[in-house]
Amino acid sequence: MNPLSYNNIARHELIGLDVIVINSCHSGYLGISGQVIDETRNTILIANSVGVKRVPKSVAKFRFILPDDSFVEINGKKIVGRPIEPIKKAFTANNKKRR
Repeated sequence: MNPLSYNNIARHELIGLDVIVINSCHSGYLGISGQVIDETRNTILIANSVGVKRVPKSVAKFRFILPDDSFVEINGKKIVGRPIEPIKKAFTANNKKRR
């Protein structure tokens, strides 16, 4: 798989990345930051020195810090879905191209 970048973050694993909630329609999620420790279809689990917070993807905009210290801001609605779904979609698309 290609290195993590702005163009492909929605298809990559988010677990392990540092993240900040930069916008949310729910003020309680705004400013939560830490490391992504788990991801479900609809939520991201963020751990920091205070504890662990579960943030719904659909109500937040996230800033992910990439391994090269650059960052990507993405609307959570664009990453709603089970973590395995982007991999299945990519695999299916690649197999269709080979036929």
